[in-house]
Amino acid sequence: MDSQDWRAVITAAQAGDRRALDELVAGWLPLVYNIVGRALNGHADVDDVVQETMLRAVGHLGSLRDPDSFRSWLVAIAMRQIRDRARHRTPDRLEEAAASDFAELTVLRLQLEGQRREVAEAVRWLDDEDRQLLSLWWLEVAGELTRRELAAAVGITRQHAAVRVQRMKERLETSRGIVRALDGACPGLREVTGRWNGRPDSVWRKRLARHIRGCGYCGGTREAVVPAERLLAGIALVPLPVGFTLSLAFGGKTAAAATSAGWSAKLLGALTKPAVAMTAGATIVTGGAYVVTQPPDAPPPRAAVTPTAPATSEPPLPSAPPTPTPRSSPPATKKTDLYGTVVDAVDRAPDPNARPAALPRRPESGITSTGGPRAVMQHRGDSVTLSGQGYVLVRWQISPHARPGAVVMPTWTGLKGRLFHVASGGWRRMDDPLPGAPNGYATGMGGPDIGYAVLPPGTQQMWQNEYFYLDGTVTLNQNERGCDYGIAVSTSNRDAVVKDVNEGPADGAIRYGLVRDTGTDGAPVPQYVTRATPADPATVPQRSRV
Repeated sequence: MDSQDWRAVITAAQAGDRRALDELVAGWLPLVYNIVGRALNGHADVDDVVQETMLRAVGHLGSLRDPDSFRSWLVAIAMRQIRDRARHRTPDRLEEAAASDFAELTVLRLQLEGQRREVAEAVRWLDDEDRQLLSLWWLEVAGELTRRELAAAVGITRQHAAVRVQRMKERLETSRGIVRALDGACPGLREVTGRWNGRPDSVWRKRLARHIRGCGYCGGTREAVVPAERLLAGIALVPLPVGFTLSLAFGGKTAAAATSAGWSAKLLGALTKPAVAMTAGATIVTGGAYVVTQPPDAPPPRAAVTPTAPATSEPPLPSAPPTPTPRSSPPATKKTDLYGTVVDAVDRAPDPNARPAALPRRPESGITSTGGPRAVMQHRGDSVTLSGQGYVLVRWQISPHARPGAVVMPTWTGLKGRLFHVASGGWRRMDDPLPGAPNGYATGMGGPDIGYAVLPPGTQQMWQNEYFYLDGTVTLNQNERGCDYGIAVSTSNRDAVVKDVNEGPADGAIRYGLVRDTGTDGAPVPQYVTRATPADPATVPQRSRV
């Protein structure tokens, strides 16, 4: 919609046109969500800040004198709410974890790759002030905002904005270098990050930047670095996530009394039109009446007063099924929800030249991780929670030369949904002998000179790369006690799995990989997995069927 069309919509909404108000909220909600989400990096307060921004915009729309300035006016409201949220954070909430990583959502939902993905991930390393400015500058180079609107939203002149943006870009480029370096294999960098907790912050940004500046390996770029503005130009807005909740409340007022223009729109159409209802759930409170909208395939809300589902929605599920479903069944009936095959036994290594079976296709809508795209867990108590639908890579590093002994295996806890062990790769099992090594010492399990890493009885031998498929949510816990080990957890995809397991024994590799997925619910599930979340994850029994 061009500026003239929006001007007409805004003018009509100010005059009390319900449909125009609906269209206005639906059209500008994604912009506000992107600004707030990126500025707060997906923090749990994003929903609150977005809805407070929209509430203030709706409540003061009648005071807007020039419809042509609506966008800059709305963005300025969003920035004020972001800054207010920062000022009012209490000490006990300063370390509060993000509800979802917006950088990861950007990568997944916009399918960013290469240096575009690198820019999105570098945002995590910026300070709050820089991230707020970048949330606007990103939209400027993407064609969603003008420099004039950016400056107005921040409350500075265009000249000052140019200086602020340039400084922010310099720190963004430093952060891009850190992302590249952490994806590399520099032994010096591993030593520097030995005591890092994995959370990006300004202190570690400076430390890692110092290392990169003095390191020939990390400082050398292996490809031409494209300026961030060229990478971001034309990138679309991140769509609202499924289940995103917007609650616009007018307290005890009616919608009509809430505006100086006196219009009586309830903002229902903007959130119930099929184009929006598929991506957002909303609760609008107007004069005591509650109206809830949900995605078309969701069951109807029990408290709904006015049904608002689109006519094309699928038939609603019964609100009170006559027989219990697996999701609502008591613990005694969960036997009906079992899936997967039992693999709690030592398995024999396949012939090195045996080609793997074809990997079945499973849906991939994307995985988000509390540890970012690649979480390195090196100490007991480290954990990462994974959510979504797609593939996950768990890469093993055992260090018996540092501390041999019994391996307390990592555990999967709090599983909601389904989790399958789909493939093993990395060109070797951890008990494969390293060609050319003295006495054929195992590459991962140790040797007589340094001691051995010993697995619990009945444990499957792990491969260098283990691949899993998740449809739901689960937490992977590092339970190191005894033998020293680390695991790197990263999101993956089917193409990467296929490529890994089909790379043969040439060039130093020892064997082809192994496909375990049958493409059905009979596929194996990981060992040490449970739907419960025990106080000590290391106590999870070894069983594969959940």
